Amino acid sequence: MMISPGKLRSDLYSSPSYQDSTDSETPLVISVLSSLIERTMSRNERIARNCSWTGGDRARMVFDCSERPDMTIQSYLERISRYTRAGPSVYVIAYVYIDRFCQANPGFRITLRNVHRLLITTIMVASKYVEDLNYRNSYYARVGGLRTEEMNRLEMEFLFLMGFKLHVNVSVFESYCSHLEREVGIGGGYHIERALRCAEEIKARQWQTQERRYHPHHPHVIARITL
Repeated sequence: MMISPGKLRSDLYSSPSYQDSTDSETPLVISVLSSLIERTMSRNERIARNCSWTGGDRARMVFDCSERPDMTIQSYLERISRYTRAGPSVYVIAYVYIDRFCQANPGFRITLRNVHRLLITTIMVASKYVEDLNYRNSYYARVGGLRTEEMNRLEMEFLFLMGFKLHVNVSVFESYCSHLEREVGIGGGYHIERALRCAEEIKARQWQTQERRYHPHHPHVIARITL
């Protein structure tokens, strides 16, 4: 099923909570990420003109649409931001995943036929990695213009093609933040939100909570609390 631009442009959610989200400012990281991906697609188009991609590469076919959606990357990311309210760190992690995915699948090239599905999938997976609370896959499917079954399939295909390598440590996150910040322009002075609530920190807090619950007098728990 291809993404329906007409469906995406309609206001699917009429409750006040969703209408309020339209007033929030779109994170600058979305414009930066959009610009980077557009340049990548332009480069891929130049490569495609000089050499033909042959074979039924699985990674390439998973995300392909039968037709090219006419919604721009910028508009699509703004829509995702509007309805999911994901923080800037989610988009950074999604960019890390896209980079890893392309490296793990050399036959894959980002094009207008696959970019929208790739984005909604990576952002959904990144949100699950970073955020404490998340929407259901069915919600992301509606935001992305897909059926729930297709959203589920894209997620599973992506995870297997990535080898489930989803962990992003702080140093890697910082390096990708710096790369995105440089894309803003010389002297832009933009800094992506650095208060990353990365999964390893969240898991550490959860582990401490469990330790305090089940072993309230354990010396290691006391040491962690005092630190």
